[in-house]
Amino acid sequence: MKIVCVEPIGISYLLSESLKEKFEKSGHEFMWYYERREDSKNLIQRMHDAEIVIISNIKLDAKVLAACPKLKMLSVAFTGLDHIDLDYCKAHNITVINASGYATIAVAELAVGLMLDVYRRITALDAETRKSGIRNNFLGRELHGKTVGIIGTGAIGQETARLLQAFGCKVVAWSRTQRPSVKASGIEYVALDDLLKMCDIISLHVPFTAETFHLISAEKLALCKSSAILINTARGNVVDMNALAVALRNEKLAGAGIDVFEKEPPLPPDHPLLQSPNCVVVPHIGYATREAFDIRIDIVIDHIWQWLETTK
Repeated sequence: MKIVCVEPIGISYLLSESLKEKFEKSGHEFMWYYERREDSKNLIQRMHDAEIVIISNIKLDAKVLAACPKLKMLSVAFTGLDHIDLDYCKAHNITVINASGYATIAVAELAVGLMLDVYRRITALDAETRKSGIRNNFLGRELHGKTVGIIGTGAIGQETARLLQAFGCKVVAWSRTQRPSVKASGIEYVALDDLLKMCDIISLHVPFTAETFHLISAEKLALCKSSAILINTARGNVVDMNALAVALRNEKLAGAGIDVFEKEPPLPPDHPLLQSPNCVVVPHIGYATREAFDIRIDIVIDHIWQWLETTK
């Protein structure tokens, strides 16, 4: 089998050489590209004769996939799969396996970090301090004692809830699937509208699907307390970004911390959140820690070995 890693995904040169040697000993070819290229021309050039491809969150549409007639398996170094044309893969018997679980702790910690940043305005006050500014009577807020709503109680939602409980928060949840482990940890499931009405902090942890597109709409944002803040480390299109910007500008919401957008950064200069008050934005870094990348590489390579075993 020809295995192609079309982007770095945190693999060092030494590791790539080690992987190449191991695969070659088993009769396979391994190629690794150290530059990330997202355009269709480069993707096709790299993938066109591959049977197995390693890729993270670069978009793979039907046009690119159709140019790779030998492709049999995608080992995706990412949790979400909404960037891949899964209908095409299913129709052409291409196995797609994601790297679920590699960044659970990383994303949960960022979610809490964004809460602290929005509440204490760390980023904004850092910039002010560097301009010889002062606090100007600003008073931040504490996580302790706040009611936090976790929307989506998969692994990341549960880890975020665990961290928040350690801060002394009351945690409630809404999810399409209610998990016994969540209830056992003392977290109550409530209706989505009730969660939005009661919570000081709302943290999103749902996948992007047709059902979750703009789950947080203008109508849903109108239910929130004006003192509430919204944190999104899930997927950009779960939130109506224009509606969120309007709510922030009109002080219908006190703040937001956003790691994910409708498209991967760089953002256009006119993106509505860039001019919104008390809105911390970061360029999709939730999954990006050294520890998470090391776990991810192991998962991605293990999935390939397991798949190869099933094809013997």
